[in-house]
Amino acid sequence: MGDAMRGAHFRLSPAQKQRMLVAQERCRDAAGSVHSSAFVNVGDTIPVDYENGYLRGHGTQVVDGQLLATVCGVVERVNKLVSVRPLRARYNPETGDVVVGRVTEVAPKRWKVDVNSRQDAQLMLSAVNLPGGIQRRRTATDELNMRDLFTENDLISAEVQTLHQDGSLHLHTRSLKYGKLESGQLVKVAPYLIKRLKQHFHQLKQYGVQMILGCNGYVWISALPQSTPDIATDQKRANTESLEAAAGTADSQNVEISRELRERICRLANVVRVLGACGFLIHPDSIVDTYEASLSWGTELKHMFSGEFFVKVVEREAEQRSKKG
Repeated sequence: MGDAMRGAHFRLSPAQKQRMLVAQERCRDAAGSVHSSAFVNVGDTIPVDYENGYLRGHGTQVVDGQLLATVCGVVERVNKLVSVRPLRARYNPETGDVVVGRVTEVAPKRWKVDVNSRQDAQLMLSAVNLPGGIQRRRTATDELNMRDLFTENDLISAEVQTLHQDGSLHLHTRSLKYGKLESGQLVKVAPYLIKRLKQHFHQLKQYGVQMILGCNGYVWISALPQSTPDIATDQKRANTESLEAAAGTADSQNVEISRELRERICRLANVVRVLGACGFLIHPDSIVDTYEASLSWGTELKHMFSGEFFVKVVEREAEQRSKKG
């Protein structure tokens, strides 16, 4: 958590540093139920069942009959396979993942998309919805008009369709919830901090905002389509609701966004950045919880990257973990 925070480039006073150390220690103590072998550093011995045998996976090496970690990360076990997933690594895609990416190149019959992986993803012309949702074979005219759909630097949401042995991956946007993203804010965090859920499209109706939590560490926050929420009523509800078909098509509409709504989008984006810098898991509940805390503390937008706010977030997390423990 400390390394992640140093990457955020904020200053702490001596008193704040002391409070931070205490809060971090409380977080570690509260996590005592987690087996010590779950997190390893380079050279640490990984406990395995030598009698029944095991399979050595990525991030491990056998030295003098012992299985050692070659990277810092989390130990993962699948049957007899033991591997270490590095914390500081690029996105490792899986089929069905929801991702947010940026178009880097328009090539013949395909787009190349940066999804924070080892190489750009491929989005084939045959894997996108044509305007109007028409179902037919792609023609030469469709290929000539590819830039009318997506062009360089466009942000899009998509789903991982297939993976290949060489590490390449193909995307598809054959759903109304996928497509071009506009009039919002992109936040980049470490992919391992995004909590995998059944649904990665979320509506925060109490704020009039929708989010896409990309499994690749790219988070998109924008206004709900044609949203006019009753804030006084809706803020009493802290629950989040899944976003169905409206997400992808909504961002293609250039609607005027009020100053109040822009501030809520910015505050939510700052919350995601702070959680990422703290090394805490990012999911709708943690985002809403920290957002409400920032309001209750009276923290202004421009002060959300101050040392005091970071310390308060970590102290609050330590207190919550202690109560659960």
